Amino acid sequence: MKIGILGGTFNPVHIGHLILAEEVREKLGLDKIIFVPTALPPHKDNFNIASADDRLKMLKLAVASNKFFMVSDIEIKRQGRSYTIDTLKEFKARYIYDELYFIIGSDLLKYLNEWKDLSDIIKMVNFVAATRPGYPLEQIPPYIQTLPIRAVDVSGFEVRACVAGNKSFGYLVTDKVFDYIKRKNLYK
Repeated sequence: MKIGILGGTFNPVHIGHLILAEEVREKLGLDKIIFVPTALPPHKDNFNIASADDRLKMLKLAVASNKFFMVSDIEIKRQGRSYTIDTLKEFKARYIYDELYFIIGSDLLKYLNEWKDLSDIIKMVNFVAATRPGYPLEQIPPYIQTLPIRAVDVSGFEVRACVAGNKSFGYLVTDKVFDYIKRKNLYK
């Protein structure tokens, strides 16, 4: 099988994440995409981040209707800061005979030199960078496959700002995630 792994804070998961995952899955012929929410992201401050449990629940709600999508809680169970190398080692052990594709948005390319054990990561997976609005694919290392996808300019920051400012955000997330955010009073 060909399995895509898409990690992130997903604070909250929004339509941009889902469109990116579906386009990458389709264009690369992947059998499934595994979404992996972080417990504590290593490159972000933890201000205004919903609990790991809430982010996991929203992600499960968002992907439930897509048979090609699944969610893994391995980083949340591990707790503490999440490093890609640790997660990929677990996936390599679990999916020994499968081909793994690690998917990032082009916004993360500028941080690659800060990643723990990047040289080991490169050997373990097919590295894919998908375009993101405002983050052009420039100076791409040769070990990264680039994949242009539909431009959907939505961010978790934008969703959180809308919620905090009592502005409409219903079409930026799925209906179930919208209802969850409202019900749990998140991002106020």
